[in-house]
Parts: sequence; structure tokens; C-alpha cells
Amino acid sequence: MGKIKNLLAAAALGTTLILPALSAAAADSTNTAGGAASVQPAGTHLITDGQTAAQFKLLLGDGQGVNGDYLAKDTTRIQAAIISLRLQGKLTQAEAFKGSANFADAKLVNADNRQILAFLHANPQYGWNGVTGNRFDPLAKISSQQLYKVLLETLGFKAGTDFNYNDTEAFAAGKGLNQIAGVPALTNGHLATALVEALSANTQSGQTLFGSLQQNGVIAATASLPAGDRITLRTDAKLGRYLADSQGRTLYFFSNDAGNLDACQGQCLATWPFLDSDQLQIPAGLNPSDFTLVTHANGTKQWMYKGWPLYRFIKDSKAGDVLGEGVNGIWTAAKPDYRLMLGANAELGKYLTDSEGRTLYYLTQDMPQMSVCDGPCLVAWPAFDASGSLPSLLKEQDFGSITRPDGSKQATFKGYPLYYFINDKNHGNTTGQNVENVWFVVNPETFTGSMGDGMGAGMNSASGNKDDSQPNQPAGQPSQQSTASQTAKTYTVNIKDFSFGAPLTVEAGSKITFTNLDDMEHSAAADNGSFATPLLASGESYTITLDKPGTYSYHCQVHPSMTGTIIVQ
Repeated sequence: MGKIKNLLAAAALGTTLILPALSAAAADSTNTAGGAASVQPAGTHLITDGQTAAQFKLLLGDGQGVNGDYLAKDTTRIQAAIISLRLQGKLTQAEAFKGSANFADAKLVNADNRQILAFLHANPQYGWNGVTGNRFDPLAKISSQQLYKVLLETLGFKAGTDFNYNDTEAFAAGKGLNQIAGVPALTNGHLATALVEALSANTQSGQTLFGSLQQNGVIAATASLPAGDRITLRTDAKLGRYLADSQGRTLYFFSNDAGNLDACQGQCLATWPFLDSDQLQIPAGLNPSDFTLVTHANGTKQWMYKGWPLYRFIKDSKAGDVLGEGVNGIWTAAKPDYRLMLGANAELGKYLTDSEGRTLYYLTQDMPQMSVCDGPCLVAWPAFDASGSLPSLLKEQDFGSITRPDGSKQATFKGYPLYYFINDKNHGNTTGQNVENVWFVVNPETFTGSMGDGMGAGMNSASGNKDDSQPNQPAGQPSQQSTASQTAKTYTVNIKDFSFGAPLTVEAGSKITFTNLDDMEHSAAADNGSFATPLLASGESYTITLDKPGTYSYHCQVHPSMTGTIIVQ
């Protein structure tokens, strides 16, 4: 096992950097994998429901305005009641109310809010009745059913007359109110989304709520609803929660975009039109930094979510259709909670990625339910773990997890641990494929756990093992032990006085033993990641084998200014 771990350490890059996140905000204006497309942050092209609710003063926030912390807080009954009074144009009247009769638990809130409770106590026609014992429960959480009842009554529909309370959410869905349905305890983010959603709904008189609020002076007459398209969230019995456009048409991810953001061309575009609105509004529950804009090689723009371009499907004729799910094994509905995704390209076929398109790998030296990668290996190949749903193209029973020695979790596919590669910097990079002839992408359709899943088993091109028995030789000279061998020579690089010495020329297949003669710890790590020694204390040695001709530049991980060169002929 020790030899295996040292062999794996040869893949390490000698860096202690944490794996960089492929967040949309970090995409900047860089050219992405495979194509000429470029990605930019959404900037002013994106607006959230929280921003819209604050703009129209439907939400005021608390101290710091309508920020992320405020949107994450639970919505209470008193808060929802105040907002409903504002929508009905009755808040000023409620704040000035002088009645003394009140709910029994009114003292749970401050003096200003007690006056509002007294107003509601005297005016149950505004939709807020007490609970048993003449209580209001002002600090209790509120459900989506309760909020939709209030919003429906704001639109002019009456509970008990136009709809039964138990059927509130079904009736609300028929009026275009469904974005927060089924939520037992709302946050202010849910509240913002429900309020913005309701602005486009029609009142019982036929005009939109937005128009009605402008007419009544609740919203300024000069205000206008955000232009462009809107991301909505819908629920399917099989798929769960997924992204749709403002018309309820499902949005999709394309696996081939993993390696080339210009992958959909020609007839593909006719069948799968871009989501290409100039401006996009998103629910408060989605992270704005997950959205970016890609400019394709032909100059067209397209919205992306978590690094994946968003498409509609021409055969989806109505809201709720998901006919594009699973088409050709490479199209899947866009969901906010995937833990893995499926990439694809002509060279590798299908392969697993994380939710943002970063390629995942397996190690042929691993065994089911066991990882042999640790130390320097784990620096270069960080363990992958995530929670969430899976695309319907993948089988839940194929995925599991193991507990590593440090107590952390690592996801597995058919028992084999999954890893990132630290050299994969961008969405779609697959630079870890076939490294050392032991690291490979995971094709879920052909995976067996063997080397490359039928891609061919070969010897690693740069392997190493710690060998303190090798005698120290002058740099560049073969050892006596290896001179007797006709198939391979062993050369020694003495690390002394913070130097690797002169460039070394060797034959392909030669062994190179690094020996540290300094008092300080040193290592030797190839700039291209093809080999790396562990940290060597004074007197320790480490041997690698270089099979492939070429020039290998390397450096010390601890002292980067120490550099060396090995020329393999």
C-alpha cells in the first residue's frame, strides 16, 4: 500500500491552493473550454425579486434594507399583515388607528405594531382574523397557503365565496400564483417572490395588480415592471423543482456544452432555442452570481446557470411540458439542486461533472469503498462530495459515499471514489484524463472500474517510490546498481545548497533519484504536473521513472525559486 501511495504522489502538483470554485462570478470575460464563446457576469442585465420588491417599496427591510440577511429571515404573521395592508392602501389608516380593543397577545410586538393589530382586530374584512383565545400570534411563521389567501383577497377574491381555504393554492395557481406553493414556513425571500409574481396577476376587475396599485398610489405612476424574461420555478412529479421561463416553458441543459459552449449549432438551435432575453428577473431564492451571459462565436448571447447555457425545447408547447428531458441522453431539465451533471464530447463520450461542469475522475488504484489517495495526491486530486438531486439520465443506486480517515465524506460511483483535478481551471476542462495512466473520467454507461474502462491499460509515465537504500551519486552519473541493468539506468540529483544542480540528460525509461543533502526540507515537482516527490527531510531520497521523451522543468514546492531541468531522450 505504501508503494501505491508514493506512486500516486507523483501526480501531485506541489500546491497547497484550495480547489478554485467555478462560480459564475469568477468566469469574468474569459474564453471557456473548447470554443470561441466568452462569458461575462450578468451585471445590470439581471434583477432579483428582492430588488424589485424594494424598488416598489413593497418590502422595506430592517435597518440595512432588503439585503441577503433580511431575505433569509422567516416571515411572521405581523409582517405579512403589514404588507397586505400596504397593498390594500390601508397601512396609513392602520398606523393612525386609535381603537383600544385588541388581541390578547398584542403586547408581543412594539407599540406601533400594536396599533396595527388593533386596526385588524376592528376590521376583519381586510383578511386577518385572530386565532383561538382572541390571539393573533404575531410572531408565528406564515405558510405559502396563508400568504396566497391574503394575495388572492388583495386581488378581489374572497375566501369562502370564490375559493375554499383548503383549495387556496390550487385556486392561486389558476391565477398565475404558484412560485412558492407548498412552502410550510416562508422566508422574506419567498415573500419577495410571491409579491413580484402577484404584480402581473389580474384582479377580479380584470386589470393587473400592478396597474391597480399604481392607480391607488401604492406604487408610483412612473414605475414600470422589469423588462425581459423571468426565471420561474415549477415542480414536476418525477423531476421535482426545475427552472422555466416566464411562460412556464421548461429550460434545459445540454451535455455537449461541458467542453464547448458553441456546441449547439444549425438545426440544434432551431430545435433548442436560446434563453436570450436582454434582461432577466430571477426569484429571490436563486443566487444572482449563478447567472452569467455567454457571447457565442457568432455574436449571439445566451443566459447561463451555474456555467451551463439555458435552452427551451421547440416541442414543449405549453407550461409544464418536459418533453426535452433525456432527449438523446444528453439533454436534461435545468434544476437548481443537482449534485452531479453529465458532460459529453466526441473524444471522451459522456462523463460525470459536478453541478457547475467541473470534470470528475476516478483512480484505477482505488478499490470499491476505499481511497488510496492521500497526502500530496489529495492536494492534486481533491475529493468530491455534494448533496442534491441527480439528472434522470443517471441512476441513484450507482451513487454513494465513503468516510475518509479525517472524517470527511467523499462521493462514489459504483463504489469508486470521485475526485477533481486541480489543473482543471475552467468549465469543461478534462486535463486529468489519462494522467499517469491511472486517472480517468467516469463514463456512466461504460464504467467498470478497470483502467480507462476499456481505453487500454499502460504503465505510468512518471512513477516514484521512496528509496533510502540508493547510494548518493554525483549528479548526472548512473549508479553502480543500475549500470548492471540493460533496460534502465538510475541517475541521482543531489539537492544541495538550495540547488538541483545542472540540467540532467537521461534516456527514456531511466530512474531519477532525488536526494536531499540540505538541512531544510525540499521537494521536486514537475511544472506540468507529471511528477512530484513528497517533502524530503535531510538525507532522504525519492525515485521517479520518466518514460516519455521531452523536457521536464521542475521546482521545489517549499522554495519555488529552486528550479531544475531533466531532458529525456
